[in-house]
Amino acid sequence: MELTAGMIADHLKGEVIGDRDVVVTGVARIEQGKAGTACFLANLKYEKFLYDTKASVVLINRDFAPSAEVSATLVKVDDAYSAVAALLAMFTTQKKKKGWEFPHSISRKASIGRKVYIGAHSYIGKRARIGNGAQIYPQVFIGDNVRIGAGTVLYPGVKVYDDCIIGDNCIIHANAVIGSDGFGFAPTSDGTYRKIPQTGNVIIEDNVEIGANTVIDRATMGSTIIRRGVKLDNLIQIAHNVEVGENTVMAAQSGIAGSTHLGPNCMIGGQAGIVGHLRIPARTQLGAQTGVIGPVKEEGSILLGMPAIDHKIFMRAYARFKRSGMKN
Repeated sequence: MELTAGMIADHLKGEVIGDRDVVVTGVARIEQGKAGTACFLANLKYEKFLYDTKASVVLINRDFAPSAEVSATLVKVDDAYSAVAALLAMFTTQKKKKGWEFPHSISRKASIGRKVYIGAHSYIGKRARIGNGAQIYPQVFIGDNVRIGAGTVLYPGVKVYDDCIIGDNCIIHANAVIGSDGFGFAPTSDGTYRKIPQTGNVIIEDNVEIGANTVIDRATMGSTIIRRGVKLDNLIQIAHNVEVGENTVMAAQSGIAGSTHLGPNCMIGGQAGIVGHLRIPARTQLGAQTGVIGPVKEEGSILLGMPAIDHKIFMRAYARFKRSGMKN
């Protein structure tokens, strides 16, 4: 696909500084830009590359003023980082697969919508319902009574256990597991453990994306719930009866223990952990490797460390530790 700087600016509601007719055919990192590519500058630590890049077009923030001459055509936008996502979408046409591949196993009691792709070696159980336009890639397992919404994509190897519900326009990446048993065992008098049956399910609302090898456990009773718009990275563990609030994002290798509820618009860094039975208020932010072991009281809290404390206190403590180490 070929796009001009003017076309890009019109789509992004931006302003062109330079040649509106210059043509680009792809997107590149600013330090690797070459003729015919578009780049972006959002983080100022990469500003030095702006003055040397061979890229034809560079997206910049409206309030950014170059400190030297720039050979590329600039497109000023409100938020260059967000705008590049829209730019990438302009170059990306998602190719939907079509038809049913063989072999596969589909229960006669399952309901399959229109224009559904079903890949080889996939399994769809009794009374499962697959919405229109869904994409079921090879080796996907869909259990009994599962509901898959319209336009949802399950990539190879996804496993959806019985009774789970996945909404519309979700994306679940390879080898994710939805609805496996929660970690519930009751200690007995002889020192062994008795398994507690996990009788609930998982509900995933619309427009959720779940990364590869992420696991979301079914509830002991009731539902584990992932609200609309949530984005989960790879290798995340969500335990039984957890609720993740809408538009929350979680980075890789983080985990939430059972019955904890996260409010909307939280941001959870990589390898962060939250113990069970807590309420995490809206817009809470946890830095990488933060461990939350007690209640978070205020919305919009920013926490670091283990155990988690306010980020300003953490940074002051870190500065003191650093100075102490230098003296020694």
